[in-house]
Amino acid sequence: MGDLVLDELAYGVAVATPAGELVHANQAARHELGRRRVLWVRHGLLQVQPADTKALADGLGKAATGKRSLLHLLGEAGDKLALALVPLGRGEPTSSHVALLFSRPSVCESLMLCFFARSHALTAAEETVLGILCQGYSAPEVARQLEVAVSTVRSHVRSLCAKTRSSGVRELVSRVAMLPPVAPALRCDPLH
Repeated sequence: MGDLVLDELAYGVAVATPAGELVHANQAARHELGRRRVLWVRHGLLQVQPADTKALADGLGKAATGKRSLLHLLGEAGDKLALALVPLGRGEPTSSHVALLFSRPSVCESLMLCFFARSHALTAAEETVLGILCQGYSAPEVARQLEVAVSTVRSHVRSLCAKTRSSGVRELVSRVAMLPPVAPALRCDPLH
């Protein structure tokens, strides 16, 4: 039952030994490991780029002694992954297992954006604008991406704020970012 719940999370969650042997990974973690860009598994052991090998070993070692750490790993092509290493010992001085909590892949997961859009009766255009805003783009940048006038984007933003009772883009994006981390099971097209 626990595996089923963990697979519904949009965040990668894995368990390893202090020696770096992978014991378990949820679906999101398996996906990230399978990409083989920043963190991967070879012969059952966690692997990173040579520049991050010591940091990973040190983090796993600290977790074995009951200490938490946060790693910022970098892939060969510039891909980044923040990884929290948490000892699984319930207060014991040493731990035989370490939880690896992966950073979220984006501020706004498509499934949760669909849920948010549906619950606030957003139009397809408003949902598209919101998705781009959640990626950190400004209204003029959104307009360029969508090949529309900035005034059109600003009109959508006003409508988004009114429908969601948000005071501005910052609050709106923050609300979307705080949605539960539910992983998409299937591709979610706009629901309009």
